[in-house]
Amino acid sequence: MTTGLAAPLTARAGRPAASAQELGHAVRLDRVSKAFDSAAGRQLVLDDIRLEAAPGEFVCLLGASGCGKSTLLNLVAGLDRPTSGSVEVPFSRPALMFQDHALFPWLSAGRNVELALRLAGVARAERRDRAEELLRLVRLPDAYGKRVHQLSGGMRQRVALARSLAQGSDVLLMDEPFAALDAITRDLLHEELSRVWQERKLTVLFVTHNVREAVRLGQRVVLLSSRPGRVSREWVVDLPFPRRIEDSGVAALATEITGHLHEEIVRHARS
Repeated sequence: MTTGLAAPLTARAGRPAASAQELGHAVRLDRVSKAFDSAAGRQLVLDDIRLEAAPGEFVCLLGASGCGKSTLLNLVAGLDRPTSGSVEVPFSRPALMFQDHALFPWLSAGRNVELALRLAGVARAERRDRAEELLRLVRLPDAYGKRVHQLSGGMRQRVALARSLAQGSDVLLMDEPFAALDAITRDLLHEELSRVWQERKLTVLFVTHNVREAVRLGQRVVLLSSRPGRVSREWVVDLPFPRRIEDSGVAALATEITGHLHEEIVRHARS
């Protein structure tokens, strides 16, 4: 068993490395477990996680608070290492987007995006054009010179999305990015994210507590059990895009998944 992050694949014997399509996955977790030491002793947070995301797939992760969803994203992002098992992201370092936009308030929206471009190695002469292009992509064509305090909550999250895309990764990790927004703004950002995902052909791992949000956005929904987090069940969301949060198909599948989530919460409370 390999422990830790696998290195990007390289060419062997004069042959090019396999593509993500040939491998069949853009993200792969193979028997991943994660434990932390605490005053109460060793705490197992994730246990024997086996999960893959295909290139261009949108996967939503659901589970009760404390089940290890954010820990899983941190492992995929390379911010932490598994206690056992392997995490493989073969072709690009993932971009990570949090619930808090984490924009620098002393910089304009455009400069926040440019900072990510700079860290990605984009030449200074190209950064402004690229930043403006990314802001247009998230429907903020006039926001380049605006400071963070001049932007609404939804606009800040769009800038945060543009900054994540500036990293140039094909894999986007999103940790409850819309949880703090009102329902109407969240609905609009669902539409924007779906559009950007399809245009950019991104692989997305999206953590949420909102079951309808998961069904609206995801091609697949993965339910994690309560601590320790294990893959309890998966659903393929066989509903056409574009989807609406109030669609009957979304509501029906969300009701089914909510029932299983409730069972997990009750089981954990009794254990």
